[in-house]
Amino acid sequence: MITQKAIQLLQDLIQIESFSKKEDKTADRIEAWFTTHKIPFQRQNNNVWATNQQFNPELPTLLLNSHHDTVQPNQAYTRDPFSPDIIDGKLYGLGSNDAGGALVSLIALFTHYYAHPNPNFNLLMAATSEEEIAGKNSLSGLLPSLPKINFAIVGEPTLMDLAIAEKGLVVFEATIKGTPSHAAHPNTDNPLMKIPEVIQAIKSIQFDKISPVLGHVKVTLTQIEAGSQHNVVPSEVKLVIDVRVNEFYTNIEIEQHLKAALPCEVSARSLRLKSSSIDIDHPLVKAGIALGKKTYGSPTLSDQAALNCPSLKLGPGDSTRSHSADEYIYVNEIEEGIAFYIALLKNIL
Repeated sequence: MITQKAIQLLQDLIQIESFSKKEDKTADRIEAWFTTHKIPFQRQNNNVWATNQQFNPELPTLLLNSHHDTVQPNQAYTRDPFSPDIIDGKLYGLGSNDAGGALVSLIALFTHYYAHPNPNFNLLMAATSEEEIAGKNSLSGLLPSLPKINFAIVGEPTLMDLAIAEKGLVVFEATIKGTPSHAAHPNTDNPLMKIPEVIQAIKSIQFDKISPVLGHVKVTLTQIEAGSQHNVVPSEVKLVIDVRVNEFYTNIEIEQHLKAALPCEVSARSLRLKSSSIDIDHPLVKAGIALGKKTYGSPTLSDQAALNCPSLKLGPGDSTRSHSADEYIYVNEIEEGIAFYIALLKNIL
């Protein structure tokens, strides 16, 4: 049965070290799945992808995507992170929940419908790398090599509820300039003394458009760095500002707003991690709601940020377990996830 094969695939993947940029061996294992099921595939770096047997370039294409890279195991682990043991219904192991369960469930879904005759849309399965670091060889780097994508399911742990929107992220570096000097001499241009003004300006930033699913744009000061000696006034103060963006603003608009609002130099590290959403009336969402699932907005970032089409974040597992010690996913979550994915596409494929 394909569900049991998918669980075994996840156990195999857990046993293979697949930190970001080092996913070549897990990519090999995913290749072996397609080979075993006689499904032609392509590979670019550590990204493995395939299309359905009846692929028709005239039809719209649904991307099924999840990642097979993992973060490093944290020091609080009490178990071997590479030992995929099943105990009391829990499948343990690094990457089991984020996002191995979703990945193997989507691969099972794709395999189930691979030879579906006369589909209403194409299926494109992409098992991708470097998601955890938003690397150049992640989904964003693969997209130019893929067929045109019209809509997508991105597999991440959502308890199989429908994440119809995801906040984007812009990290800003702000610099307060001043005049360096010896601490013993007068200095009316000490950049450290300007920090309260900048902090107050950050606190006063407001974005009026509030999303019904993602809420407001959240602006958070996360780092301040300045000075190296007790007797030297530094020339500048460095700040880092984390901004989580709802679907009503582009990242460029966020950048323009901060530059106008803050009395210091402001620059964005990157503007590519944008917010994502899918209309609640989209057939995918309507099908999920009809099957009893609820919708919500996700505060966490995924490869959805690379896509320019409507996308739904959906997968087995619980986001709160991600990156935790002794990570696990329930076996029945995978079983139910595969069954739900198949039911979700049944009436629209």
